[in-house]
Amino acid sequence: MLKEQTLTFAKPHNVQNANCVVMVPPKEFKFNAETAEDNEFQHQVDLTTQQIREKTMVEFKAMVASLRREGVQVVEFDYPLSDVETPDAVFPNNWFSTTIGGSLYTFPMACENRQHEVRPDALIEALTASGRHVTHQDSLEDYLSDNAHLESTGVMVIDHLNKTIYAALSQRCDREVLEDYAKRTGYGRVVSFQTALPSGHPIYHTNVMMAIGEGFCVICDEVIPEFERRFVLKSLAKDKQVISISIEQMNRFCGNILQLETVNGDKVIAMSQSAFDAFSPAQRAQLSSHGKLLPFDVRTIEDIGGGSVRCMLGEVFLPKRVNAL
Repeated sequence: MLKEQTLTFAKPHNVQNANCVVMVPPKEFKFNAETAEDNEFQHQVDLTTQQIREKTMVEFKAMVASLRREGVQVVEFDYPLSDVETPDAVFPNNWFSTTIGGSLYTFPMACENRQHEVRPDALIEALTASGRHVTHQDSLEDYLSDNAHLESTGVMVIDHLNKTIYAALSQRCDREVLEDYAKRTGYGRVVSFQTALPSGHPIYHTNVMMAIGEGFCVICDEVIPEFERRFVLKSLAKDKQVISISIEQMNRFCGNILQLETVNGDKVIAMSQSAFDAFSPAQRAQLSSHGKLLPFDVRTIEDIGGGSVRCMLGEVFLPKRVNAL
C-alpha cells in the first residue's frame, strides 16, 4: 500500500551565498561577434570550432566535477538545441535569477543570439528534477520592445544581506529596468554608477569588475569616476572588507569570482586560475579568510567568451524540496 507523500521545502542556509548553481555545457561555444561589439575581454584564437568546443568541454567538465567534490550542488542544464546557435550559453547567469522565496526571473538580453538562451520552461524542468522548487515566475523581457536591457547578475552584483544592488550602467544595464527589478524583488537600494575603461568605453558587465561576498568585496574602483567612486566604496565598506584590484588584474578576471556555500555550510570562493595567479599573495590571504579558494582553468572560455568562472555559475537560491513519507 502506498503511503501519502508530503512535500516540504527547506530554505538555503545562507542568504548571501547559494549552495546550488546551474551550469551549461559549452556545446555551441565559439567566438560571438555580436557580443564582441562591446565586450573588450573577447579575443579571436587560432583554433577550429571543433577544437574550441573540445577544449572548452574539458574545462567545463573539470569545473563541474571539482565543485561537486567540494559539496556544491551543480545542476547541469543540457539545454535543447534550436535553429539559432547560442555560443554564449555557457554563461547562464546573464538571463535568469532566483530567490529564496521560490521566484524565477528572466531578463531582456542585449544581443539577439543571446535572447535565444532564455528557456525558462526547460530550466524549471531541470531544477525540479534536481529538487529545487519554482513557485513563481516573472519576466522583464517586455522591455525588449523598448530596446532596454538588463542582463541579470552579469550587470547586477547583489549584496543580499543588505538588499542592495550594485550596477555599472551600460547598454546591457538600463536604469529603468534595473529599478523595476529592484522594486519587484523588494531590494530597496540600488547603487548604480558609470564606468570607463582606458578605451573610454563602459564596462560591459559589472561582474567583471566587482564581486560581493558575505564579508568582503573585490572591486576595480579605478574605472568608476571619482565623484561616484567615493560613494560606492563608502557604501561597501560599511560591513565588507574591500579588496581593490587594478585594471590589469580585472583583465585577468580577478573581479569575476563568486563566494558559494557547500552542503555542509562551508564557504568556498570560485575563480579562474588566471584570477588566482593575478591576485597578490596578500590579496589571496585576505580572500582565504572568507572561504577556501577554488581556482579553475577555463582559459579557453575566458579568452574567446570574454567571461570567466562567475559568469558560468547561475546561482540557485530556490528552496530545496524535502520528501517526507
